[in-house]
Amino acid sequence: MYEIVRRHLGKVVAGAAMAVTGTAVAVAISLPGQAGANGAAGTGGATGIAGAAGTRTGGGPDGASPQGEADARAAGSAPQPATVAPPPAEGAKGVGSDPLTDDELARAEALALTPPAASAQHDVTGGRGPQRLGTRLADPLPGDASRRAEVRLYDYGRDELITETVNLDTGKVEKSGTQRGVQPSAHPDELREALELILASPLGKGVKEDYEDATGKELTSSRQLWFNGDVYRTYRERNVPAQLARCGEHRCVRLVTKVLNGAWIDTRNLIVDLSARTVTRVG
Repeated sequence: MYEIVRRHLGKVVAGAAMAVTGTAVAVAISLPGQAGANGAAGTGGATGIAGAAGTRTGGGPDGASPQGEADARAAGSAPQPATVAPPPAEGAKGVGSDPLTDDELARAEALALTPPAASAQHDVTGGRGPQRLGTRLADPLPGDASRRAEVRLYDYGRDELITETVNLDTGKVEKSGTQRGVQPSAHPDELREALELILASPLGKGVKEDYEDATGKELTSSRQLWFNGDVYRTYRERNVPAQLARCGEHRCVRLVTKVLNGAWIDTRNLIVDLSARTVTRVG
């Protein structure tokens, strides 16, 4: 696995170099004048932006002329740091097509989990209650200004996607449905559980070895890794092992991982069946 990682790192580094090169070109085009007093790109970019603003408007941020700004820069002074206005305070309830507020999100999930059946469902860890996947603003009904939310849940006990539409004004669940074989994108809680399963499995030995090679330290917790990923979809794969044939009916995920602020560790060939709680190597 270590040799595979080294080859993979080469591709990542090459890709990163291309991305940095593209960024440098974009900066060179968009920022007029020198990058900064010491000539280092990225340390004096604000100076270039301030100078450009003065040239376009006929005056600097404080009303000074472009020539005055040039003289100030020549004298070694720096422009005043920019300030960012704080976002407006969020209310308890949105209006119209506004995104759901934090209060509305909490209320929608609480309403969706009210039915007694929820206590018989299971989340990704096997705990009581369904797994939360996400909540979004539902489409409005003609002639009805009520705010509604669509809450997506997953019952690992029955491998069912549950969708609840709740009316945030009346506090009622207006529509509820279940589907099998439908797999929305994975929730961060599911990805973390997948990583825990990898590290606990025999196949996690290679991940731990790669981590130690990269850092000189022992990998003892998933908290030592950055990770991301999504649902493993068999119809996109050329060869699907028999152990993963039920993915799609089961909830399966693939991860990408890296050392926190460090090297990548290739886990793309490890597929986690969260429904069966198994880890399988592919490729």
